Order: sequence, then structure tokens, then C-alpha cells
Amino acid sequence: MADLLLNIVDIQAVAPAIRSLTLASANGQPLPPFSAGAHLKVNIPGLTEPRCYSLVCLDNDLASFDTPQQYRLGVRLEDPSTGGSRYMHGLQVGDTLQVQGPRNDFALHQAQADEAAIVLIAGGIGITPIASMAAALKHQGRAFHLHYYGRSKSQMGFIEALAMQHGTHLSLHADDDPATHLPLAQLLDRHKPQQHLYVCGPKGLIDAVLQEARSREWPQDHLHFELFVNATPQLGDRAFEIELRQSGQVLQVPADKTILEVLEEAGCDPLFDCRRGECGVCQVAVLAGTPDHRDYYLSDDERAANDVMQICISRSHSDRLVLDL
Repeated sequence: MADLLLNIVDIQAVAPAIRSLTLASANGQPLPPFSAGAHLKVNIPGLTEPRCYSLVCLDNDLASFDTPQQYRLGVRLEDPSTGGSRYMHGLQVGDTLQVQGPRNDFALHQAQADEAAIVLIAGGIGITPIASMAAALKHQGRAFHLHYYGRSKSQMGFIEALAMQHGTHLSLHADDDPATHLPLAQLLDRHKPQQHLYVCGPKGLIDAVLQEARSREWPQDHLHFELFVNATPQLGDRAFEIELRQSGQVLQVPADKTILEVLEEAGCDPLFDCRRGECGVCQVAVLAGTPDHRDYYLSDDERAANDVMQICISRSHSDRLVLDL
């Protein structure tokens, strides 16, 4: 990914907790093209890992993707914030950001002959990549419908622009408006597994959509999602040991750290990328023990086999795991 310096040229409040940041090149160089679903990695002072923010496109012009003059981000102020959103909400016009990207781990599938209408589902700030997908699909003349979920219309960003852009291809579902409420089970009952489904939003929404879709035998390659949440401790997490079979090392994994973090602290150099259990790069073979699978990469059959795991996010049900490392 390219390293870029970007100036903030405009800031708009699109909801009480959501800011839209418009960015331009700080040195006058052309901005790299991007595709729907792409994000930037923003370096945040004081944080060891960059934070990922999806690029928002609300234009129907292909040039907005191919030869962008500006980038737009949508950032929700999280409560509590781990530092990223608080920093982003403290920025002012004229400030400069150092970023990496664009990168796309959530790209639209290639157009197919006689494809069924694509189902887009967004929850909260998950609208940012989904809005870009809707713009790209409209430009390509591909059938889709966008379902946007939120607690209240007053807290949902970009709804005026989306309504103007997509009209009847947009449905808003607000928890505080019974007239628009649509449970996910009823939503998926209206569609068929032949349709590609894209979802982005809170972990609970993504988990619920995937569960409902899989219970209706949706093919895995028709389910697409992105979750910008790294591994966090859960209630009941406990320490366990990992044995690295190749080196013979035995390491303790405390309740508040991941296997990947422990390996890094021990001077190992494991492969990894997303740190969210989505990409599969950190997958290792399990030689003994029972993993606690928390990833979004493995199939149900692969989880049941317990012979591989994603060390960036998954833990252990047993006191010791033996890994092929």
C-alpha cells in the first residue's frame, strides 16, 4: 500500500456522532484510484496500529473511483473510544493525516450473466463501504437493494444523500420507527441464496446476518462482510499454554492477549494481516488441543475438525494447544 499525506479540506457533521472528512493530496500528486469497499489505514499518534476507515463514495460518476480528486471518510465517535475515533473527531480543516492505502479486502464480485439483485445490508457506520458499493452498482447498471439499519434515523449518516441517489432501491430500518422495522429473518426470507449478500456494521449485526443466511443454506462464496474490530477479551476468557512444536517453546497466553501478540512479544515472526479473523493469513495447524474458534474465515466443517485455527483472534478451550510453529 502507498503511503500518502492528505490534507483535511472539509468536515461535515452527518449525524450527531458521525463526521464526514474530505481529504485531498497534501503535495498535489494525483490520488490513487480505489474500488467500492476499499479503506485507508490512518496512522494515529500514540497508537501502535493504524485504524481503518472505509472510503465513502456518494457519486455515480466512475471518475470518483478511477481518478478521484478527493477522498471522503465517515467516522463515528465510539463510546468508549480506544483512541482512533476520538482523535479523528478532534481534527480540524487544514490538519494533515498520514495514511496507507487504498486497500480493498471487501470488493464487489465481478458482474455475472443473469445475476440476481445484490443485497446490501449496513448497520450504523457500516454504511460507509456499503454506500460506495451502491454507487458502483448503480453506475454499472447492476440490480441491488440497500437495507440500512440504525437505532434512529437521527443517528444514521448520509441518509439524505443516499435517498436522493437511490430512491426506491434504499430502505431505512430504524429501531425507533415501527413502520420501518424489519427483522433480519424476515429480510432474508424475501431473498434467495442465489443472491450475493454484503453486510457491514457492528459485530452483532454481522453475526446475526451470517447465522440467518447460513441457516437458509446460503453459499459461503455469496456471503461477503467486513468488520473493523480487532480481538478483544470476552467475559470468561482465561489463560492457556501454547507449545510450538517446531522450536519446542512453551508460551503462556494471558486472558487479555492473543496468541499472535504473545508470539510477537516472544520474538517470533508469525504471518498475519487483518487481526480480525477474516483473511486467513495467520492460519496455523493445530497438532493437539481444542481451539476456541472466533474467526470469520473457517467453514463450520473446518471448525469442527479443529486441525487449523486463526491465531490473531481465536483462543483455546483446552489448557494447552500444540501448534505447528
